[in-house]
Amino acid sequence: MKSVAVIDCGTNSTRILIVDADGRTLAREMTITRLGEGVAQTGILSDAALDRVFTCLTHYRSIMDSFGVSEGKLVATSAARDAANGPEFLARCEAITGITPALLSGEEEATASYIGATADLAASSQPVMIIDIGGGSTELACRVNGAMVAFSMQLGCVRVSEAAFHQPTVTSDEADVARTMIAREIDRMFAAVPTFGELVGAVRLVGLAGTVATVAQMDAGISEYDRNAVHHRILHRSDVQRWYETLAAETASERLLHAGMVPGREDVLVGGLLVLDAVMARFGISELLSSECDILDGVAAQLQGRA
Repeated sequence: MKSVAVIDCGTNSTRILIVDADGRTLAREMTITRLGEGVAQTGILSDAALDRVFTCLTHYRSIMDSFGVSEGKLVATSAARDAANGPEFLARCEAITGITPALLSGEEEATASYIGATADLAASSQPVMIIDIGGGSTELACRVNGAMVAFSMQLGCVRVSEAAFHQPTVTSDEADVARTMIAREIDRMFAAVPTFGELVGAVRLVGLAGTVATVAQMDAGISEYDRNAVHHRILHRSDVQRWYETLAAETASERLLHAGMVPGREDVLVGGLLVLDAVMARFGISELLSSECDILDGVAAQLQGRA
């Protein structure tokens, strides 16, 4: 096996993971690029958003060069799936990075996230379900009787926030709009995947990606990122609800004053927390485990034959 790079061009952030031939992490970086800004309304990736991502990818290519890595995979998810100019975006991504791009389906995204998030988990008597709350979509996946059951909802912190929140602080009417939007999509998921109904009250939930990572960091009260403080931190549903109520009553600039708030997430985190709370409620779950291993780790494992 060779060292590989995995780049994830998400709706809110662009990230890179480089691992050596044994799967050990050499580099991991995240940049808020907001690729999906406005795409739900316009159906296209804007020039400004594209420029932010392309600048980031140029930097990531230099990181790859510093480690002598030329092979890997670039994955794009919700924003690129929804955009009419997604194919042109992927072509430019390949030209900049030199690695093969792939537009993942929601189910492929969920499966890779599951592989990454569960690789270092201890054995559990309950099935493990992952929830990956991105900017434009939310994936859930669980292995049931040896088979992967997964679904991708058209819900994410950016999508919900752009659709519902237009005032400096969240009003009760805006919260109702967001909750209705979320409930409708969760209903669609349960109708499409009957197996999920059988898992209510019977799964262990593992949360990953920006919403969960940020609220875990804030709950730990740390200003500087510390993987050990966040990875496998337990969050209760009451913690999720408390942080939502706190942040919803604040302006974006006030939210930035909290230790652990990641700049670039202050305007969308409340939307992600509503998604998380609603999913926990529907599955009868009172706590989740935060994981810093995610789709990047899953794709790397797939590339290297470790999954």
